[in-house]
Amino acid sequence: MSRVKLAATDGTPVEFEDKIIGAGGMKDVYFAPDKSYVVAFFRAKQDSNARDRLDNIVSKYRLSIFEQTGGDYWKNLYCWPERIVEWNGKLGIVVPAYAKHFFFQHGSLNRDSLSIKGKEKEGKWFASPFLKYGQLSADERGDWFSYLRICITIARGVRRMHAAGLAHSDLSYKNVLVDPVTARASIIDIDGLVVPGKFPPDVVGTPDFIAPEVMKTLKLDARDPKRKLPSRATDQHALAVLIYVYLLNRHPLRGRKVHDCDDENRDEELAMGEKSLFVEHAVDTSNRYDAAWVKRDNSPSRLPYLLPWMDLDSLPYKTLGPYLSELARKAFEDGLHNPIQRPTADDWETALVKTSDLVQQCPNPGCTQKWFPFDNSTRPICPFCKTPFRGVLPILNLYYKQGSVFKPDNHRVMVYSGVRLYSWHVNRRVFPNEKLTPEQKQPVAYFQFHNGHWFLVNQTLKGMKDITDNKKVVSPGAVVQITDGRQILLSEEDGGRLIQVQLIQC
Repeated sequence: MSRVKLAATDGTPVEFEDKIIGAGGMKDVYFAPDKSYVVAFFRAKQDSNARDRLDNIVSKYRLSIFEQTGGDYWKNLYCWPERIVEWNGKLGIVVPAYAKHFFFQHGSLNRDSLSIKGKEKEGKWFASPFLKYGQLSADERGDWFSYLRICITIARGVRRMHAAGLAHSDLSYKNVLVDPVTARASIIDIDGLVVPGKFPPDVVGTPDFIAPEVMKTLKLDARDPKRKLPSRATDQHALAVLIYVYLLNRHPLRGRKVHDCDDENRDEELAMGEKSLFVEHAVDTSNRYDAAWVKRDNSPSRLPYLLPWMDLDSLPYKTLGPYLSELARKAFEDGLHNPIQRPTADDWETALVKTSDLVQQCPNPGCTQKWFPFDNSTRPICPFCKTPFRGVLPILNLYYKQGSVFKPDNHRVMVYSGVRLYSWHVNRRVFPNEKLTPEQKQPVAYFQFHNGHWFLVNQTLKGMKDITDNKKVVSPGAVVQITDGRQILLSEEDGGRLIQVQLIQC
């Protein structure tokens, strides 16, 4: 195998082996000798606007993200082009190779009968209950909490691109790699970024993720002012779909309603475009399906993997908890045909982080999901395996200080043995994102169950007080018992939090 040596447009030496190791819709991909990066060449000739876009992506836009506060964080989230090359009359880009954990280590069932071991972990494998549970090795699947953390990462990545004035334009299964084992994600195919007013999109998106307004106007001439093209608003739709399918293993718009019995393509255009309708719409139930419909339209061999995921009565979207279910309603009811009403990536990130404080361990050791979000009920039941929680369940209701008073924060923390409190629980002005300092990433307190009672162990907080016990100071290293109605002050700073304990006996 021959080795090609050349210089990138910035003068950096680049080497790659002259063997195509992958081919996408637009590019052929070659490995560097040490496999630390790949070189991808566009098969079609690129015009001056495409080259200008790439020049900005590898320089201006890249620096605006990676050279700012928290820039190192994004290196693990984006697979961002680093430089431009030319070879045999073709334009190409140099991109970091995907991390090892984004390739299947075990593959599919039955000794990898599908021969996917070593291949990329495209999101499609983890968004279909049949593929995930009927085809993949159990060692590849992860649990529900891992998908929640994956969604946080994706939302965070989209939020950062949008803050920089950019849009991905093709968020989908193919362009977001996920690893449920380590709960990581990577946004790829960034060479087609959209910059409103400067760089229009090269593609309209991927089926299942194309926004309804784009589908509706797809056949209009590209110059027609009524034609809707990918933008940050269409990214918001695609992000909402990704989160819904990863957490619920079904598509929010693919229901039982048929719009054109004679033309399959036209039916698809209407179902995903002009006539798209949330399968769980609160009022219009014409696209809704039930378990009987799922059983009738699928082979018996597939049903064990489709249910309960495809049973909207058994596993409704409200299972996701108060924060995510509200955003799902906004995304697929209010904002489905009115883009301005769609939740932003920042909205999703905030709701996902708050939901991570609501997760509870399923008491059933055989539960495939292992975790579930608390539903604000006094008798919580795992929605996935229907096992009820038994015992004492502590819930922390958070209040924050504003001036001289504490106000409700619409934020709860579920307690289980070993759960930790961090700086973002202590003060609402701190948020767990890429800007956290190393000190802020360290736990400040943790909970422990001992002899039938719950205790909060202070690790580093200097301002903790037991308000219920005459504002007794709880010094670092000290312990306070968690009892119903007890109030514990974590910080007296502005934005500092007070927790009020609620104990539920299940």
